[in-house]
Amino acid sequence: MTAGELAGAPVISALTPDHLALQKMVRDFARNEIAPIAAEFDESGEFPLETVRQMGQLGLMGIEVPEEYGGAGMDTLAYALTMIEVARADASHSTIVSVNNSLYCHAIYKFGTEAQKQKFLAPIARGEKIGAYSLTEPMSGSDASTMQSRAVLNSAGTHYLINGRKSWVTSGPVADYVILFTMTEPEKKHKGITAFLIEADQPGFIRGKKEPKLGIRASATSEIVYEDYECPVEHVLGEPGEGFKIAMTVLDAGRIGIAAQALGIAEAAYEASIQYAKERQAFGSPIGQFQMIQQKIADMKTRIEASRLLIYSACAAKERSKTSGERYTLEASMAKLFASETAEFVTDEAVQIHGGMGYSKELPVERYYRDARITRIYEGTSEVQRMVIARNELGLR
Repeated sequence: MTAGELAGAPVISALTPDHLALQKMVRDFARNEIAPIAAEFDESGEFPLETVRQMGQLGLMGIEVPEEYGGAGMDTLAYALTMIEVARADASHSTIVSVNNSLYCHAIYKFGTEAQKQKFLAPIARGEKIGAYSLTEPMSGSDASTMQSRAVLNSAGTHYLINGRKSWVTSGPVADYVILFTMTEPEKKHKGITAFLIEADQPGFIRGKKEPKLGIRASATSEIVYEDYECPVEHVLGEPGEGFKIAMTVLDAGRIGIAAQALGIAEAAYEASIQYAKERQAFGSPIGQFQMIQQKIADMKTRIEASRLLIYSACAAKERSKTSGERYTLEASMAKLFASETAEFVTDEAVQIHGGMGYSKELPVERYYRDARITRIYEGTSEVQRMVIARNELGLR
């Protein structure tokens, strides 16, 4: 396999030998270890703990985390390449990788103290434990200022008492540590949100119902209930009242990950469609010889490669931000918006190309179709991405 075939992109010059080596390693692992079990875990909805542990041993659970904190010490593009390759085999596994890397590890590395990094970051980056990110509540989604959970500082100033219900917590049923965003000063709305580092084995941490989902079914998602949970003040992430800023900063990184996930799903559906179009016969010819099928293939391929370029651009912007301090919100939102809608378009066309077999669980195309749908919702809906992009361009705050 040539470097060009491995990268699958016209921007191969952006990839270094280290990137290509990582990409090949992840692709081989995903094909050999994840793809064969993907349908089984999708059907059962069980969490794939064994392969998640293996990904940790390969350094995939803390790709951008420096080696001193248990990570691989690589860059944003390495993370995106990993997400693409894992998602091509199974979106559920890539969701777990995404949360661990961009929502959890990135937050603690950027905003955590040295003690917090040693306790809460290193074991997650090494894949020894599993992290989660908890912002959403039953009645609070894109508008975080409406959250009802509360954290109240005790009279001694040593602990916060936390009460409330959080929802749609990815990896919630299995997480060892959780980054929790909750209200400490409700009167300040979004400026009254604080981030906390939560240990799941402490009293008052209650795992709620597991969500029955359309797609990414092996990525465990649940509610978490806090009943008089005591969190020491040294486990506040950042400063009190900075929670919303932290959440939004981290979501920029998360959106690059979801864009890469969407691209991986689209690539898997596209590759299946190419193969099927060459093999399926109709009216005496492979269906790939029909103009309508060719139109679909052309549109799918073009959107996939455009998505790749937007993702690479967002990766470059995030790398620049490490020295400039500038936000990469615009690039991340554009990549996430376009790639997620590409995934939905490509998987829909893939089902159509496969006809009745595309609707059958005998082939993975219907799973790609189901898995793609969430990419337009989490880490900010497509509607939110369009708002973010437009307000950025109009100079609105």
